This record gives sequence, C-alpha cells and structure tokens, in this order.
Amino acid sequence: MQRNGPALKIFSGTSSEYLAEKIAAAQGIPLGKISIQRFSDGEIQPIFLESIRGDYVFLVQSTFAPGDNMLELLLMIDAARRASAYKIIAVIPYFGYARQDRKDKPRVAIGSKLMANLLVAAGADRVVTMDLHAPQIQGYFDIPVDHLDSSAIFIPYIQNLQLENLTFAAPDVGSANRIREVASYFNVEMVICDKHRKRANEIASMVVIGEVKDRDIVLIDDICDTAGTLTKAAKLLKDKGARSVRALCTHPVLSGNAYANIDNSVLEELVICDTIPVRGQSSKLKVVSVADLFASAIRNAYENQSITSLFIHSQQRNK
Repeated sequence: MQRNGPALKIFSGTSSEYLAEKIAAAQGIPLGKISIQRFSDGEIQPIFLESIRGDYVFLVQSTFAPGDNMLELLLMIDAARRASAYKIIAVIPYFGYARQDRKDKPRVAIGSKLMANLLVAAGADRVVTMDLHAPQIQGYFDIPVDHLDSSAIFIPYIQNLQLENLTFAAPDVGSANRIREVASYFNVEMVICDKHRKRANEIASMVVIGEVKDRDIVLIDDICDTAGTLTKAAKLLKDKGARSVRALCTHPVLSGNAYANIDNSVLEELVICDTIPVRGQSSKLKVVSVADLFASAIRNAYENQSITSLFIHSQQRNK
C-alpha cells in the first residue's frame, strides 16, 4: 500500500538521547532506531536501522564539548542524505561555538560560521535551535533556521513565582535586548550589570546600571558556563539592596567551578533548561524541559506551520 506522504521520524545522537526520547514521546511517535558505532580508535560511524527513504528526518543533537558531538551530527546528516531522506532537519537545542560569532581580536577563528558551513555542506536542509548566543548567527546559514526562544518556557515559570516587586536584570550588556523583551512583556523595569573581562571566564569588574533596592530580581542569560558572571552579578545586586535574586539560564554548560560557584552564591535558585545534560548536583538548580517546545516546533515544521506562533512575547505583539 502506498502511503500518502513523507513520514516524520526523529533520531538522536548519543549526547541528546535523554531529550530526544522526551521530544518523540511528546510528538506521540517512537524514537527512530539508529546505531552509533565506534571503531577502536574512536572513529564514529552512524547507521540507520530502519528505512528513511522519502521521510522527513529530524536529527536531535546538541553540539556541546567535546567536538565529537558535532562530528557525530555531521555524519548522521551525511548518512541520512545517502539513505535518500526527503528532508533532513538538524535539531540542535544547544548550538556549540556560538560564542565565537565575530572576529573580536586579530587572528582568531569565527567558529560559529565554520559550524554553519559544515552543517550545510553535510546536507542539512534546515536547522532548529534555541537561544543562539548571538541571533545574527542565523545569517551564517544558507538554509532556513528556526530560532526558538526560551521565553516560551521561562515566562510561565516567572508568572507562577508571583514576585511582588519584579525587576529583570541583564548579567551583561550583550543580554540587554533579550531582557528588554521579557521586561516589556511584564511591563516592569530592568537593570544591567556591566562587566569588564581580563580574559575569557575571568571578570575584572562589574557595575549595576539601574535601581534594585527592595526589588525581587530575575537574572536571565543564554549560557551558564562557569557561573562566574551570574553569581558575581547576584552578589552585586544583593549588595545594592535587592530583596531576592534568582537566575534563569537556557544552556547549562556548567564547566570548571560552576557547581561550587552556584552553591556558594546568594542566588535563591538557578533555573536551567535540559538542552545540555546536567552532570552535577546542586540544591539551587532546577531543570525545566524544552521537549514540548521542540516537539511543537518539529510538528509545525513538518506541517509547514508558523514557528513564530510558539513565542509568547510574539503572541502578545500580534494581539
């Protein structure tokens, strides 16, 4: 019997299987069967264990360190193309190398542009990702990019907190635009923590721009790496008279002394998404899942429906 059209199938690389299983369950379909084999020297060979000829193939893989995660995704894309998939969509909850988005000093690579080139060269037809460190990275791709916004998850969470004197804070100037949209949604004030770095992951100084006394502060950022910026900003805000400080962060890279920094901080809590698996423990960490949001985005992409409709702040603007 001939089927009506291309089927929707979801497969996962090894780094994001925990999330892909939840996405597939939310979609109401089983996770596709794939084997990621490794030779004794570490060489990677993905093998699809079911036919994908003529199918919409969604490949879920965050590309955090090590680099094998990106290489594995590239090989999965190539294997799907050679297996005659109809469309190949790379679902990358966390897009690694996004912090290398420009040539900010002499003789450095623009890593995010190189990663985009590799994905296109491998044969991806589309990319679905979330909270790129710099939104302009979408322009590095010569294929469509669906850029999901964590505000669809964070805004309901903040609403449930019912904070009396809510104020949003950007942990650095680069986050100001992101925070401004959320603050506008709630119709509340925002402040900015302006930092100066000596070198990567090391902050030399920080000042607060705006009034925080007796306010319940919510810091929002896209990446939490060593947690140095967030915890230093939280202490500064408390020292300036904030009543409470909590942070919401999309991508929990959490490297180096991150867990110790979080535990020893003045933060009430650090709310993170599951775009990256959390390998450590802290009583202040709370994980919220992006699975339902990505499942909706996958369904909309498959059915040629709008992705923008999934953004809460966009819904408000369109009223």
